[in-house]
Amino acid sequence: MTTALRIAPRTAVVLVLASVAALATFSWPFFVPAQPESMARTTEAPLVFIAVLPILLALVLAELSSGGIDSKALAMLGVLAAVNAALRPLGAGTAGIETVFFLLVLAGRVFGPGFGFLLGATSLFASALLTAGVGPWLPFQMLAAAWIGLGAGLLPARLRGRAEIAVLAGYGALAAYGYGLLMNLWFWPFSIGADTQLSYVAGAPVLDNLHRFAVFTAVTSTFGWDTGRAITTVMAIVLVGPAVLAALRRAARRAAFDAPVTFATTPGPAIPPGQASGLGVRPPG
Repeated sequence: MTTALRIAPRTAVVLVLASVAALATFSWPFFVPAQPESMARTTEAPLVFIAVLPILLALVLAELSSGGIDSKALAMLGVLAAVNAALRPLGAGTAGIETVFFLLVLAGRVFGPGFGFLLGATSLFASALLTAGVGPWLPFQMLAAAWIGLGAGLLPARLRGRAEIAVLAGYGALAAYGYGLLMNLWFWPFSIGADTQLSYVAGAPVLDNLHRFAVFTAVTSTFGWDTGRAITTVMAIVLVGPAVLAALRRAARRAAFDAPVTFATTPGPAIPPGQASGLGVRPPG
């Protein structure tokens, strides 16, 4: 039996539109010439953040209206976001070690893609408030982490046991490298000037800039920060993943997030004659 919340068509539409919009915020310099001297997207970031909030609200409303999420699931979302916010300072900033993504992967796996998307965004937002990490990078971090939770919820549902842990660990490693790639992409066109072989070239063919960006990512983060993040995530999933998955699934079953409301249809006992009065019905017995 799977405890993942089903993804309703309305939620799927919101997630697709949100993902397309998020991809555009990261990749537009490949298609629209950008000015490299526009320092690290400081003017764009507030607009992205303003756009992220309605997306999250729309996703919550879509889940609520379709029955995919309820007040108990929202409470669980708040608890897990708070736990992730508390875990992140334990590793962030030290050789790429990140302690936040393993729980995001596991929770997205158990509670589904919509929940995972919301958890990724709210976890990074809460941790930024806790660690004074609010800056122009924050909305991009929220979107990248939201994709990690979304992807975890879309993994094959029938896997269990060691096969499930192996798949989650592999996904965690890929997600760690993907997160690093996206976070490089948000600032790369504006950060290293226009005079190096790794620099963004405004108006250049897409493949040329993609090649420059791939080399930049490999040189600056893939074999350092991103590998540290991947190792941390994989180790955490392998070591504590089975216990955390069991705890999350137990919580989901007890809360019965996706249990439908039913009404009894069996008729009750007939009321004997004489027990009814003009003021109402007196219970039998």
